[in-house]
Amino acid sequence: MAGSRSQYKQQRNAENREKRPHAIHKYARISDRKARIVLEQIKGKGVIQAAAILQYNPRYGAYLVGKVLKSAVANAEENHQMDAVDLFVEEVLADQGPTMKRIQPRGKGRAYRINKRTSHITIVLNER
Repeated sequence: MAGSRSQYKQQRNAENREKRPHAIHKYARISDRKARIVLEQIKGKGVIQAAAILQYNPRYGAYLVGKVLKSAVANAEENHQMDAVDLFVEEVLADQGPTMKRIQPRGKGRAYRINKRTSHITIVLNER
């Protein structure tokens, strides 16, 4: 046996790791459908143009996506030595996270369920 199990796992994880700069916001308190509306607006755009679109978008999702975009740009500059001017939004994802289930009391002893949905927002950048 050449190496321990943890060494094999480290090697396997290094091979599967995302090479492009990216940022993920897990458990964001917004539904994935609402986040996707905002994400589709910036897909394929340059980072500076995408930030401008998000700044003037009135939706709450634009605020969350803007924070993820800033984090992805910072990761690109710090970890990959890329210039922010050359970056563009290559891939966007809004996956469904866990749902918090709450109860709303109603008349005649009934109870209605309220689903507070969460999502995982991912932005992947690349250079032109």
